[in-house]
Amino acid sequence: MSNGKMSSNVPADMINLRLILVSGKTKEFLFSPNDSASDIAKHVYDNWPMDWEEEQVSSPNILRLIYQGRFLHGNVTLGALKLPFGKTTVMHLVARETLPEPNSQGQRNREKTGESNCCVIL
Repeated sequence: MSNGKMSSNVPADMINLRLILVSGKTKEFLFSPNDSASDIAKHVYDNWPMDWEEEQVSSPNILRLIYQGRFLHGNVTLGALKLPFGKTTVMHLVARETLPEPNSQGQRNREKTGESNCCVIL
């Protein structure tokens, strides 16, 4: 188990991500600058930590990374974010399976579904 010293052993050409779950649990993973947010989600899903068992998700497709308060698109690479090599960067990892209910996120969902609300008048 990591005692907090892992980040000093990060290879110079790699990026160490410390991922934080909503529950507050953390785990560190090493990635290449060419790895995308989708690659990271799949790797974490395939190597799900034992002590994250309660937070296990059904698919890597619902895992989302948040960096500096923004959701990362699946094709964004760590290199594109200009993250420092050989250092530890903190990101949040959340599961987003479905969109919020229309009544809780009113305006945004109305814009998306506005065109499908049609009627036939006879």
